[in-house]
Amino acid sequence: MKIAVGMSGGVDSAVTALLLKQQGHEVIGLFMKNWDEDACPAAEDAHDVARICDLIGIPYYTFNFTEEYWDRVFSQFLKELKEGHTPNPDILCNREIKFNVFFEKALHLKADALATGHYCQSVDGQLLKGNDPNKDQSYFLYTLKEEILRKVLFPIGHLPKSEVRRIAKEHNLPVATKKDSTGICFIGKRDFRPFVAQYLKKKEGAIISVEGKRVGTHEGAHFYTVGQRKGLGVGGPGEAWYVAGKEMATNTVIVAQGDDHPALYAPSLTATDVSWVASKAPTFPLKCKAKIRYRQVEEPCVVTQIAPDHIKVEFESPMRAITPRQAVVFYKDNVCLGGALIKD
Repeated sequence: MKIAVGMSGGVDSAVTALLLKQQGHEVIGLFMKNWDEDACPAAEDAHDVARICDLIGIPYYTFNFTEEYWDRVFSQFLKELKEGHTPNPDILCNREIKFNVFFEKALHLKADALATGHYCQSVDGQLLKGNDPNKDQSYFLYTLKEEILRKVLFPIGHLPKSEVRRIAKEHNLPVATKKDSTGICFIGKRDFRPFVAQYLKKKEGAIISVEGKRVGTHEGAHFYTVGQRKGLGVGGPGEAWYVAGKEMATNTVIVAQGDDHPALYAPSLTATDVSWVASKAPTFPLKCKAKIRYRQVEEPCVVTQIAPDHIKVEFESPMRAITPRQAVVFYKDNVCLGGALIKD
């Protein structure tokens, strides 16, 4: 096949391209620039993509999606923060950029499929977990639809990360030991709050305990997220304080003392913006497993439908720090069924 590989300049996409070339496919590399700022490592990554493609012996193209990224991802990110939510831009980027406009570019170049270095697998239109439990990225891809997954390949999804690095070293790929990128791409290594403060003004408000006592002052409720411990500036005797909730109308941050405080736990959640991988929604009530953040083991739950785009998820055990507009993602065994955005 003719396969376009989304190249990031990292080891995962480099090995993806290498393996496909070794399998005899016609491979082309595609690099996308999404952020136009010196703090973003796009220039270094583009240089690495060029070196990788030259070494493997494949052509490559660069696309500038800074305008699309600003309109479809970053503007939405800021809007959600302003409303007091905790958005996940990686999920939005996958839906709006990588597997939308980027995917369309691949098809425009007459590619039969788009391949990426994600640690997950696609079989007959199903989205499966990656075999390396420490690297599985299906959580970030739950919005992908069956018809797109039939034209998407994840060539390293069955491999552990250690094997990917070994292959890269064996073939002298220049990024074999390059560190993985972490965090939100457009923030990079910078602190979150100073970065966001460039776009959303600071607004001083009260930090109130769940018992109703004022225990501190904050710089704006939109800077904080449920479950957060660091950066609160609340001291004193006893255990650490955690964000238990926010009231945006009064610009109030509500905190609870102690990691196991009951205010940090809830047995259920409601969610909207529901997205199922399969073309047909499942039958309700749905018994499955779910997780409400990336680095988490799935927990047993029952999903019921409240309205066409509104579901309720009830867990066997209370969940800690359920966070509005983070994703709840559903699984049955190794299959990612889809997900939704937490409402409350």
